[in-house]
Formats: sequence, structure tokens, C-alpha cells
Amino acid sequence: MQNLYREVMELNMMDDNEQKEKAAKAFFEKLNFMDIPDSFNWAEEIFEGLHVNERGENTALIWTDIVTRDVRTFTYREFAENGNRCLNALRKSGIAKGDNFYMMVPIVPETWFATFAGVKGGLVTVPTATTMTMRELQFRFESYPPDSIICAETYTELMDDAIKATGVSPKIKILLGETPRAGWTNYSAIAREDGNADAAKTKSNDLLFCFFTSGTTGLPKKVGHTAVSYPVGHLSTSVMAGIRPDDVHHNLSAPGWAKWAWSSFFGPLNVGATATAFNFTVLDGPLYLEAVAKHKVSVFCAPPTAWRMFINQDMSQFDLSSLRQSIGAGEPLNPEVITQWKKLTGTEIRDFYGQTESTAMIGNPPWMAGKMRSGSFGYPSFMYDVALVDDQGQEITLPDEPGHIVVKLDRWRPLGLFTEYIGNPEKMASVFVNNYYYTGDRASMDQDGYWWFVGRADDVIKSSDYRVGPFEVESALVEHPSVNEAAVVGTPDPKRHQLVKAYVILNKGYEPSKELALELFQHSMNILAKFKIPRIIEFVTEVPKTISGKIRRIELRENEVERQSKGESAKDNEFFYWDFPELSSKGKE
Repeated sequence: MQNLYREVMELNMMDDNEQKEKAAKAFFEKLNFMDIPDSFNWAEEIFEGLHVNERGENTALIWTDIVTRDVRTFTYREFAENGNRCLNALRKSGIAKGDNFYMMVPIVPETWFATFAGVKGGLVTVPTATTMTMRELQFRFESYPPDSIICAETYTELMDDAIKATGVSPKIKILLGETPRAGWTNYSAIAREDGNADAAKTKSNDLLFCFFTSGTTGLPKKVGHTAVSYPVGHLSTSVMAGIRPDDVHHNLSAPGWAKWAWSSFFGPLNVGATATAFNFTVLDGPLYLEAVAKHKVSVFCAPPTAWRMFINQDMSQFDLSSLRQSIGAGEPLNPEVITQWKKLTGTEIRDFYGQTESTAMIGNPPWMAGKMRSGSFGYPSFMYDVALVDDQGQEITLPDEPGHIVVKLDRWRPLGLFTEYIGNPEKMASVFVNNYYYTGDRASMDQDGYWWFVGRADDVIKSSDYRVGPFEVESALVEHPSVNEAAVVGTPDPKRHQLVKAYVILNKGYEPSKELALELFQHSMNILAKFKIPRIIEFVTEVPKTISGKIRRIELRENEVERQSKGESAKDNEFFYWDFPELSSKGKE
């Protein structure tokens, strides 16, 4: 297995993009059909067996607090020793292979060490966002009771309340903090444990992670990944991101969600690079970019909300000369953001797509430099056999026709694809149909093979006989200089079923007005087909999002339904297409 990782390190170091693409294709063609060993433990065989042995004194992790500017660094050897101490402490409390390990922790080095401990010990790690409410914790504990917990001091009272309410009884609760609390083991006590630990004999199909999805379209699902699907599956992510062993990689993502495991952990550590961790309470653009510059980040991954913030900063005060690659993930990026970032830094933001259920599935790999199409999220990773199908499950071959994104399973099952929705066979049956895995997202593909995101299948707006993808409308609005961000949903309408409504957040210097609404209606009419233009624009200061930055359109839709059911009148900052005679003489057409 070590040779697989060495091959990825070598191909990512290639300077010739054409050669790199050919090498990547050949690598995944081999990987997709090779026999995977019955047993595999990434922490033992790759992190320690390859990286600690061959580059043990290289820096594995740089942590900083962007406000206090405190810095802590760890070599690969020190990283492993800290992870082993954590594993030994868990084992002393009776935790064994197959037990689960809830982690409600912020961006601190111990988050990386605990994750390593979970992998090496064969535990089922359950990343848990620090934004959890009592109700959300109860839902998790009732559906998947915790065997062990590591938690930041700030959240221990909430955690204890959830434990009491659900009657669960974890064997150990580890506290990140110095203040003693009854029933909790302070993490500082772990420092006395041995820095060596035996690896669990994990089968390749043993569960290793349980991710609760962010719930953008319903109740969270429990996504199960194995000892292979994430550690090996994320070789697709390491290649798509183009991370080299000599890179300093940074991912702006909070622990608790799959994207952190993707890009803050496996992406860089698969190839022996340096991972970075920037702790913050509120995302401050200047302070964050200062940290990127200070620590000479060369590969930078961030969600759309962050990129939109960064392009509005005074970039002249930051030395980003070390920046080699910029990457977008979480939701597709609007073309205007990509254009502005390239003007400011000289690097293109390479957008890519994946899910909690997968690894990097579609994207713009490094060899797309100079060939990307603004707004396209690239083409499928060689690890995945991806296609588009219509509502009847027939594959779409015509260009520019939207369809459901599916993974074909008839030739091979991608290593990065999840194993199961834990305890939910009904949901499994609904997404695995006729040798396809249905992602729940929609896209189109142009005649040259570039993919274009449409939106979540549940987010597609059905207006009269037309289907409208929210992302295209949002992108058109964001091109206007007044618009910082837009969220588009369908609002109920008795004649058309749904009308296209846009929630618009303005840039500084602009105020909501009827005149600006008219300007935005006219702007969208110049870009979009008539059936796609917003019929309602509401100016807002924020929209609901998940912790990873995804717009919760389901919440916006539910708000619209509730408002109409109550017969609530229009808001002060809400404007309607048919109220502007200069747009149409036919009223509500």
C-alpha cells in the first residue's frame, strides 16, 4: 500500500501537466481494479510506516491562533507520539476497536491527534460540530450512543446535559481544558501516556468514521466510511488538490464536518505535506490572510463565503508569493469571484465537488491550469465513473441537458464511496438504484466535457413547465457590483407552482431600494433566459447556512411556505417583477 502513496507523491511533483494527467489516469485505472488487502491501518502503515520513517523530522502540523498569534508546530514524529498517547488513554478506560469516539472540538492540535488515535485504534470517529444545540446532540446520542467523548471545555456542560437527557454512559470523557470537572479526564493527563501504541488490526471494510450530514435537505444521515474509503479514497482528493510533499497546505474548515477530514487531515497527510490550522472565533479577513502569508501557505482551500470576503480585502498588505494553488469547495463558486481572485493573486481558484458520502469526485485538477472555464466545476476524477441521468434513470448524452449526477457501479465501485447510511436501509435503497449511486445533485455537461453545477435535486425550482437551477441565477446576480451574495429558491405560486425568488445580500456602500431592485431585474434579464429571471427580490443581511458555508435553501423554502400560509404581506425590502411597468406590460407573466 505504501507504493500507492509514493506514486501519488511522485505524480503531484511533476511539472509537466500533460505528463501529470496521463500519470494520474494510469494510476487510478490501476487502483480502481486492484485487489485491496483484507487488512489496512493507515496510521500504522502510511503515517508512521512511510512518513515518520522517511521524513519524521519534517513539519506535519502548524497551528496558530489568528488573534493572539500563538504558534505550535509538530513534526511527523511528534504528531504520531501525541496521537499514540491519546489512543493509550482511551484504551486504559476500556475503549476497544469498533467502539465510537465523539469529537466536539475546535481547531486545536489535539483535534488532529485524536483523529489519528481513532484511525490507529480502529475506532469509529464521530466528528461533531461545536455549533451543536441540545436538540441536535440528543438526536445524535439517541441514534448512535457515544462510547467515548473528547470535548472542549466550553461545551462540557451542554454535553453533560445531553448525556443525562438521553441516559447514555460513555466510558471516558476527555476534557480539552485545564479546569477540573467531575466525571471528565483532563487532556493534560494524557501527556503521561506512552508515545508508542500498537495498531488495531483493522479490516479494510471496518467502519472508521460516522459523519452526521449537515442536514441541508432534511434530518442528518449517518454516513459510514471505512478503513479504506477515506484514507485510500482521499488519494483522489490529494491528486485533485495537487498537494506536494513540500507544500504547506491550508483548508479553512471547522472540525465536525467531512470537509475537515478531507482537506485538513487526509489530503495533506497522505502525501507527507505540512497541514496548517488557524484558530478563530469570527472569520476576520485581514487577520486570516495575514496568517496565510506568515506561514507561507502554498495550497489554500476555502468555501465560497470566505473567497467572497477575501476578494474585498486590501491585498497589497499581504505577501502571498508562496501561494501556488487556490481551491474552492463546499458549494460552487460564482465566476466573478474566481476572476477577481486571479486578478489579486495570480492564482485561479480551482473549484471541485464531492460529498460527505464520497471523496473528490468532480473538479479542476492542476493540469486544468489555463484551460478552466469560469463557472464550470471541471470533470470527473479518474477514481469515479460519473454520469448524468434523467428522471427515468436513462443516461443523458446530449450536451447542456441537466440531469441527476450519479456514480456508475457496473464496472467498479469507487474506493472513496461510503459504505452505508448507518441504520437506514430505506435511505440506502433510495440512493443505490440499478447500479447507480444517486448523489442528490444535478448538473449538466457541455459538448467539450466540462461539467456545470445546477443544484441539489431538491433545490431545483419548478416554474410552469420549466426547471430552474438556483446556482445559475445566483451567479448572474453576483455579477452585479452591488451584490455580495445571493440565495435563490422557489416560492409557492398557484399558477406556476413556484416562482423564482432571490434573497440578496448587498456589498458595502449599497442600500436596498426600489431603484436597485429594478436594476437587478434588468441585469438578470440581460444574462438569463426569461423563465429563469427572479420574479421576487428580497434584500436581506444574511441567509441561513450550515457550519461549512452551504446555504440552507430548505429553510428559506420552508419560511416562504409558512409566510404564505399565514397570509403575511410583503416586507419593506421585498420587490416584485410585476410591479415594474418598465419590465413588462403584462403584469405577472
